[in-house]
Amino acid sequence: MLQIGSVVDGKYKILNMIGQGGMSTVYLAMNERANKQWAIKEVRKDGVQNFDVVRQGLIVETDMLKKLHHPNLPSIIDVIDADDTFLIVMDYIEGISLKQALRETGAQPQELVIEWAKELCDVLGYLHSRIPAIIYRDMKPANVILKPDGHVTLIDFGTAREYKNAQVEDTQCLGTRGYAAPEQYGGRGQTDARTDIYCLGATIYHLVTGQNPGEYPYTMVPIRQIDPGLSTGLEQIILKCTQPDPSRRYQSCAELLYDLEHYDELDISHRRGQKRKLGLFAASALLTLILTGASVFGRVMEKKTENQGCDAYIQAAERTSGSERIDNYKSAISLNPSNEAAYLGYLDTVMEDGRLEDSEYQMLLQCLNDRDGGRSNANEAYLKTNEAGYVKFCYELGVDCYYSYGDNGNKAYAAKWLSVVLEKDAAGLHYSMPEDERNKAAWAERADILYHIGSYYNQLDQVDKSGDSTASYATYWMDLMELLDNDRGRTDGSDSATFLRLCIEITGQIQTNASKFKNAGITEDEMRTAIGTIREKSDGIEAGGELQKELKAQLAVNTELAEEKLLVVFSGTSEGGS
Repeated sequence: MLQIGSVVDGKYKILNMIGQGGMSTVYLAMNERANKQWAIKEVRKDGVQNFDVVRQGLIVETDMLKKLHHPNLPSIIDVIDADDTFLIVMDYIEGISLKQALRETGAQPQELVIEWAKELCDVLGYLHSRIPAIIYRDMKPANVILKPDGHVTLIDFGTAREYKNAQVEDTQCLGTRGYAAPEQYGGRGQTDARTDIYCLGATIYHLVTGQNPGEYPYTMVPIRQIDPGLSTGLEQIILKCTQPDPSRRYQSCAELLYDLEHYDELDISHRRGQKRKLGLFAASALLTLILTGASVFGRVMEKKTENQGCDAYIQAAERTSGSERIDNYKSAISLNPSNEAAYLGYLDTVMEDGRLEDSEYQMLLQCLNDRDGGRSNANEAYLKTNEAGYVKFCYELGVDCYYSYGDNGNKAYAAKWLSVVLEKDAAGLHYSMPEDERNKAAWAERADILYHIGSYYNQLDQVDKSGDSTASYATYWMDLMELLDNDRGRTDGSDSATFLRLCIEITGQIQTNASKFKNAGITEDEMRTAIGTIREKSDGIEAGGELQKELKAQLAVNTELAEEKLLVVFSGTSEGGS
């Protein structure tokens, strides 16, 4: 057990104990050099059975949290793995758990609960949009911290898991009785996003009624049977969240969030529906007859209006900039989610600075997952009906992920989108592209090579059970050279930035992996020839915009460093002396 006043890892001074569970203790600590407080979670070997198993679970949990960045999630700062203890240094979240709030004041005000639910819905949607999706599985009041500013933070990822497409059901049945969905008890398929929606519905139920679904009689009745003053709209939402059959629940957090934001409209609809039910029944036969005749004409006119409105928003977007431009593209997508022009305009807008940030990528995914206008399917499903447009969007997004995601690109994300391109190409889809046939072939070939590199990128330097490498640096070099050759004729116009990014990557790989390329049989002449080709082709690109100027400057630095590295590697000079 950590001692109050002791210093951990030479920088974290333990101030006091702030929590204790079955196998862990949480301390408040101060990093005196940074003048900042942190929470340190300690799990000791002598405090739990099967410590090695628990330790492995903690490693999985912390590795998962390190990749997440959301305002309603804590950040992992440090992990200290010692022989007798495992320490996790994380954000200190000041506040109380919603379980404590229930214990102290009972049922919580409906308006506050709905605001908390919207924040929790947003963070669950963020987790579900990860690749692969993260299923939280243990939503309950005890795992939600209410901060002094009124916002909430989701904690404790001990039962979270990554969704596996090929898996029939979970390997372990985890969750909390009363809040857990039926499928969490095993035998009913794999848990997915709808499982978290069930748990969130049970949590909302507990918060607004004060009745714990995890206590006898372990049931959830309609909330207005407990408190008639509660909203009928919220009652409908909770009932839909907690359907035993996952197919009858909300199918995504975006769908649930929409209803939470409009629960009062559901309320009004319900009250009006009850009041007018008798009158509407009498009029329904006549209306049905009239509407049947008008429905075809109405749908044609509606579609025409949608297309005109979509085009108007796209034109408005082209006249604006920044967030206003993105809002116009979103409005266009809402009216006609099958029109690829709005998605491509959205993507071009976020890529104006030459970078695709994680937050921008997640917002784009959210836009694809939204069910605008109460539609039964997500926007992406409608875009897929426009096969040529969907392929073009996936190609552009795949290339942007490959070269421009964050600091170094994200090859795994790129492979996901480019696989769509290859699948449609293999099926013989004649997608429409503005280029001529020669460039269309180059376009498809580039997608194939980028996907190929992206799909095995993380296998470099990894070995299989026999000790053999799972990916070859020789193959990697050949793929890069194929890509360079494929892009040689595409060094002007909008493709110039893509070509420069490719050159930056190749020179960067020479700089980083020259020794490994050499060991794989790639000669000095081959690498210098590649650098020469890159210099010749990039010199012919006019730096017309700020992005091209920045990329050319970065490439110039990379080229010099790559040539210096070749001198070191092939002259026999030690790397330490370079």
